[in-house]
Amino acid sequence: MKTPYKNIYNILKLNRFIVIAVIVLAFLSSIFSLWMAFKTNKKALNSAFAINTDGSIIPLKLVSQKENFTVEALAHLDLFHNYFYNIDASNYEKNLKKALWLGNSSIDNLYRQKKADGVYNRLLQFSLVQKVLSVDTKLTEINGAYSFTTTTVFEINRGTIIDTYELVSTGNLILVDRNFPNNPHGLLITNYFENTLKKINVEN
Repeated sequence: MKTPYKNIYNILKLNRFIVIAVIVLAFLSSIFSLWMAFKTNKKALNSAFAINTDGSIIPLKLVSQKENFTVEALAHLDLFHNYFYNIDASNYEKNLKKALWLGNSSIDNLYRQKKADGVYNRLLQFSLVQKVLSVDTKLTEINGAYSFTTTTVFEINRGTIIDTYELVSTGNLILVDRNFPNNPHGLLITNYFENTLKKINVEN
């Protein structure tokens, strides 16, 4: 009597061979994937850190974050000092309003003190033009807290006379939520203080 499964044993052997071959290939593929993942991870570990000046290891992500912070901090301070000190009779109200967004009450207190001293009245009365020539900032970090010392050189144009001054100011920086366009860098100046102001001679 003939069976419809003519070579059933041969078919079963073939199926068994195919299953074993698939299992072996899957196993080898898994081993290769694990080896590649290990190799990539090892390579990443060797290149994911930087050496600090004291020899300690710093993750590159943190290095990148610090570099970005430095760039934004310097830009923030440059923006503030230009708004606060680069003023004339036509723009001082607009510029000072923008400057107040970049710092806390220490900035507002300084603004009120200058206003009480008649600084802005003299600006209007004598049509003075106060122009910032340069802003040079040094940032210092101690345990994640940032402080700064900024030297701002500006001139006051009195029409026939132009005097140049050098102002050294200090303060701290803290992180806050970004507020476009009022505070695009997400930083706030605190403990701001004008340390010294002196008249300087600028050679032409």
